[in-house]
Amino acid sequence: MYVKEVTVENQVGLHARPATFFIQKANEYKASIWVEKEERRVNAKSLLGVLSLGIVGGTAIRIIADGPDEQAAVDGLVKLVNSGFSE
Repeated sequence: MYVKEVTVENQVGLHARPATFFIQKANEYKASIWVEKEERRVNAKSLLGVLSLGIVGGTAIRIIADGPDEQAAVDGLVKLVNSGFSE
């Protein structure tokens, strides 16, 4: 299992379009991936799950992965979040 914490810095947070980019990126990996905000954990490959966390700008989240490419998955998603969701 591999875990990293990252702060969502973009103004709108993880809503609609950024969440779609996040899920598309998560689905590129074989590992099971979760997003955790405070005590809630959801599947990072589920749009409804990610949106249900209500992540706004300035929120710290944890990205957790378990599987064959767990480190690449977490690092790739952290990089996406840090880029402000620009490809």
